[in-house]
Amino acid sequence: QVQLVESGGGLVQAGGSLRLSCAASGRTFSSYAMGWFRQAPGKEREFVAAISRTGINTRYADSVKGRFTISRDNAKNTVYLQMNSLKVEDTAVYYCAARDTPFTTVVVSAGTMYNYWGQGTQVTVSS
Repeated sequence: QVQLVESGGGLVQAGGSLRLSCAASGRTFSSYAMGWFRQAPGKEREFVAAISRTGINTRYADSVKGRFTISRDNAKNTVYLQMNSLKVEDTAVYYCAARDTPFTTVVVSAGTMYNYWGQGTQVTVSS
């Protein structure tokens, strides 16, 4: 089992940047593929970005491609989401998620495939 705690959210103006962190504790962090999701008020949760166990593979939602970067530091048991050129429509609660997998290169974009979730961190982008 792994516990996930997100941090780094806040209020930022459109065009600004934020970096979210997700610290993991419990089982070996490098055993997990990781992902970021978000949920805006009145909307369903949506995929944002995912990264494989070793970090060699990543995947992004079209809406964030070129603006967001997912990365991980297995020595620090942490996954990051660097968010640049933020837009008002990026406003949401952001969640990180973990999926244990024996495959080092797989990325997981389906929320239903994840075993563990953090509590979320609010990101608000003002115009």
